[in-house]
Amino acid sequence: MSEHDPIVISGMAVEAPGGVETLTGYWTALAESRDLLGPFPRDRGWPLAQMFAAGRQEGWSPVRDSGGFLDKAAHFDPGYFGISPREAVAMDPQQRVAMRVAWRALENAGINPGSLDGAEVGCFMGASHTDYGPHGAEVNEHTGYRATGSAYSAISGRISHGLGLVGPTMTVDAACASSIAAVHLAASAIRAGDCEWALAGGVCVLGSPAGFFEFSKANALSTDGQCKPYSADATGTLWGEGAGVIVLERRSRAEELGHRIYGELLATRVNHNGKGAPIAVPSTDAQEQLMRKTVAAAGIPAELVGMIEGHGTGTAVGDPLELSALQRVYGGGTPLLGSVKSNLGHAQAAAGLLGLIKVLLSGLHGQIAPTRHTANPTAKVDWDASTLRLAQELQDWTPVDGVRYGAVSSFGVAGTNAHAIVAMPAQEVTHV
Repeated sequence: MSEHDPIVISGMAVEAPGGVETLTGYWTALAESRDLLGPFPRDRGWPLAQMFAAGRQEGWSPVRDSGGFLDKAAHFDPGYFGISPREAVAMDPQQRVAMRVAWRALENAGINPGSLDGAEVGCFMGASHTDYGPHGAEVNEHTGYRATGSAYSAISGRISHGLGLVGPTMTVDAACASSIAAVHLAASAIRAGDCEWALAGGVCVLGSPAGFFEFSKANALSTDGQCKPYSADATGTLWGEGAGVIVLERRSRAEELGHRIYGELLATRVNHNGKGAPIAVPSTDAQEQLMRKTVAAAGIPAELVGMIEGHGTGTAVGDPLELSALQRVYGGGTPLLGSVKSNLGHAQAAAGLLGLIKVLLSGLHGQIAPTRHTANPTAKVDWDASTLRLAQELQDWTPVDGVRYGAVSSFGVAGTNAHAIVAMPAQEVTHV
């Protein structure tokens, strides 16, 4: 993907569990290895007694009172975005959160969100089904707003509509690979001339506890209320929420307008596992093929990558398969591997973007943020077979010829894999 006028990231914003609403707050939480998990929200009408009793059924694992939940998932100022209060209630909270995080990303890039009416700007958001609201066929006071209120397409559509963007706009559902797939599509649209620049991101707000029941029955839910990526002590994944949005544009445009450049998007690629194993089981071979294609497109040796933000869900099946692929591709260098899921749980469609922003902030600060629960790495891979290691503590990140290179690994339950490589210039840290 090396080109004369490459695509860069010139703005970003995040919302994460633990009350995190700023990039500074996010970086501080990661650098200090904070636990951002908390108890289930008590204001969503979830059947908590039934959830906590699930583990008493034969073949089910226990559901702990723990997850990564947004503090302000229900907070929204509809008038600010020109939406009526009645319509706002019918909107999936993912639409509301995505709108405000996109607004902040624009402001972070130095762009006035109110000045974009009619601009040929793309918007690509990763999101998946989260069961918000009553069934569509149920007639109630929200009928009339449910078509847009529950549509995935409206997650990206609300952003473009609210800002007046007229570029390509779509919501991408590739399960937990959604947000990196959205970045891939956004970059492709800019290169194809479909839009001059674009917003790309992902969002996840849980409208129901369905995922906890599903993974409890599959015995893949954490039994201790923690997510422990790549650890021998991992007991399963733990669900979380969050949102991240980045601004993508050509370097020449960013420089002309004086936008800060957090990093260059060297390459993104997406593929699928194909058939063979059950659909939810990851494929080491498919991931390895994807990683090698991404490295080749980036035009750099894999050994230059110093930090890898892995998928790392803390599951007995997924983690070793991903580790094997990462060792094969990046094991010739000395990269440090981690996963933000250890701090805030698995934010599903938003997970990849939260990981990408973690990499960009690590590059900005010149330090690799640690991953929690890594003192006892899984024994299901041979760690001596490569020099890939887990990021167990905050560590300085030495640039190579003034540049730090990072990678993000992401894959979804339906077999989609996504991978990204970014290059971050060493720069003086200022307010983000």
